[in-house]
Amino acid sequence: MPTVVVMDVSLSMTRPVSVEGSEEYQRKHLAVHGLTMLFEHMATNYKLEFTALVVFSSLWELMVPFTRDYNTLQVVLVTDGCLGIGRGSLRHSLATCNQRNESNRFPLPFPFPSKLYIMCMANLDELQSSDSLDCLERLVDLNNGEGQIFTIDGPLCLKNVQSMFGKLIDLAYTPFHAVLKCGHLTSDVQVFPRPEPFIIDEEIDPIPKAINTDLEIVGFIDIADISSPPVLSRHLVLPIALNKEGDEVGPGITDDTEDENSANQIAGKIPNFCVLLHGSLKVEGMVAIVQLGPEWHGMLYSQADSKKKSNLMMSLFEPGPEPLPWLGKMAQLGPISDAKENPYGEDDNKSPFPLQPKNKRSYAQNVTVWIKPSGLQTDVQKILRNARKLPEKTQTFYKELNRLRKAALAFGFLDLLKGVADMLERECTLLPDTAHPDAAFQLTHAAQQLKGASNGTSEYAAYDHNITPLQTDFSSSSTERI
Repeated sequence: MPTVVVMDVSLSMTRPVSVEGSEEYQRKHLAVHGLTMLFEHMATNYKLEFTALVVFSSLWELMVPFTRDYNTLQVVLVTDGCLGIGRGSLRHSLATCNQRNESNRFPLPFPFPSKLYIMCMANLDELQSSDSLDCLERLVDLNNGEGQIFTIDGPLCLKNVQSMFGKLIDLAYTPFHAVLKCGHLTSDVQVFPRPEPFIIDEEIDPIPKAINTDLEIVGFIDIADISSPPVLSRHLVLPIALNKEGDEVGPGITDDTEDENSANQIAGKIPNFCVLLHGSLKVEGMVAIVQLGPEWHGMLYSQADSKKKSNLMMSLFEPGPEPLPWLGKMAQLGPISDAKENPYGEDDNKSPFPLQPKNKRSYAQNVTVWIKPSGLQTDVQKILRNARKLPEKTQTFYKELNRLRKAALAFGFLDLLKGVADMLERECTLLPDTAHPDAAFQLTHAAQQLKGASNGTSEYAAYDHNITPLQTDFSSSSTERI
């Protein structure tokens, strides 16, 4: 992820440091030496990393801006650990951070995922002699615990500063090299940015899971079948070119120097499986399923930056046997040749995906929900309309009546049942003289059943109980006529 370097240039950074030799050094010189080492490492091994430089004292200034926008950042704070005095100092800001309003909130935690690395131009004994270490640790805690404090081991000198920045490089800026495999074909690759360990929240004792350095392709699938799946992160996959002697040339990123150009020209003439895979996925419109670890998979695919440029990308799925429900379990996927008949059809006009779930989803069922009063009013009016068309609408009347009854019992809305029962009794008294005799019997029967359910004590109050049509001489004769 991109890096913001925040360097302290306050007056305390100009304090002299006793170093062997005649040349005098200040603490800011040690900081510049360590940052130079960090930037040279990035230029050699982390060329895709974008870095911004900010200096601060009582004011701040952006020295080198980003060239792109990012969602996640790493912040490297270089300071001597002096907290300052008075209003605006770190000690005062931490003491009053809970008293600030929203328009003047404390910068931490950042409004984006980040890690805060604090590089102290001081040793541990010097920080512990005051409350500096406690305040710096509180900064990391305010950043949701994401980050670490680095101090100089031993006396302040260039060698120990290099050792401290070396620890930062090993922790956050070491390139992730892996071997991409597909059968007997292999290729050395660099994955950028470095994949972070993933912690499964559902586990009782969560353990960070890291991807293997052996990335094995287990199969291929059409882009249309995998669609646009949810992923944890996305990474560039860059081939690492090797010369004839087997020495590493680099991840195939060009530079302006003649040596880099000649090395890349030589590497471009050597066959590489990663390049073959990238071109094949782009032409065929497919993705490669890659195994990252036990019950952990991802996908390799070609993503175009422009009409002429594309990159081989790798997206990481969530760990588990079934990361994409519409594909089923990853372990049960197999080649087309194992199927009795081609699941895509002879003319490639169908697809076996998405798989239909065995259990009916709750959101796919016809559930009665009354979010607004208009929804309840519509259901009651539907029952009354069918009641006026009895006995022709007997089945529909009781179907709608039972649906409303079960929903009212589930919500504990017993007053609704009593209210609908009163409406049905009123409809019975308003029946015209030409109405079928069976209509009055059915309305009275339904009203009595609803009143029994509204009491909550009778057998009619059971949720699984259904109100069935009342069998009368009129209803049986009408059935015979039908």
